[in-house]
Amino acid sequence: MLTVLEVIKKTTGFFADRRIDNPRLNAELLVGHALGLKRMQLYLRFEQPLTEAELEKIRPLVRRRGAHEPVQYIVGETDFFGMKLKADRRALIPRPETERLLEIVTTRLAGSPPARVLDLGTGSGAIALGLATAFPAAVVTAVDASESALALAGENAAALGLAERVKFLRSDWFSALPAGGLFELIAANPPYLSAEETAQAAPEVREFEPVTALTAGDGGLSDLKKILSDAPRFLAPDGLLALETGSAQHADLLQLATGAGFARVESLQDLTGRDRYVLAAR
Repeated sequence: MLTVLEVIKKTTGFFADRRIDNPRLNAELLVGHALGLKRMQLYLRFEQPLTEAELEKIRPLVRRRGAHEPVQYIVGETDFFGMKLKADRRALIPRPETERLLEIVTTRLAGSPPARVLDLGTGSGAIALGLATAFPAAVVTAVDASESALALAGENAAALGLAERVKFLRSDWFSALPAGGLFELIAANPPYLSAEETAQAAPEVREFEPVTALTAGDGGLSDLKKILSDAPRFLAPDGLLALETGSAQHADLLQLATGAGFARVESLQDLTGRDRYVLAAR
């Protein structure tokens, strides 16, 4: 009978042969998930022999990861901004870059927390739910054009006890929002990859995550242009627009933001030093 450690080593080799990033970590996560064990618990059971029934739980997960399906979709959840979120193919997997956007925004607005928040293109609900948690007095509206993404976001809101404070609305950006509704904060991680960039992305991205949440026309700029153009009509005085963007788009975006009437515009970098965020204020 194979022990836990032997299965982890075999799985690690299998993943390495298929060029899976961090093969040992992925092996431990999937073996632990199949056995219902956290990683530390797994380490304490390295010498434990596995039954055939236990191996049968592990094998399909390993096959899925070997085909480059993201581990978050396989285990069905991901950690984001201190929250546990359900993750599946209805929406993008929330990433550290988006988590950093929330860190920037919540730090900036800590002294004057917004009462009304809008999340554009909510996907799994990560930004909306993170901001609702950080600003407990805020009422948050989250929109998406995808009904399936909104369903996932609603499930996450219910699981976190935030369903009463976060309203989900099907909308193509601002189109379904009532006229005159103003927000102190509008945040968005819209599609910003060009079709060529999506085609060159890792298979975990291009083959499994929803392409409509990744790719935009006009070289990745079309949705960002729409948001920058329309946002001033929905921002309260002194309101803030916070965007996650592509790293090569900032010269265009800063010019567009200034042309749209924003008084203060900033370009900020992510933790790898790439231009990633645009903050624009009324």
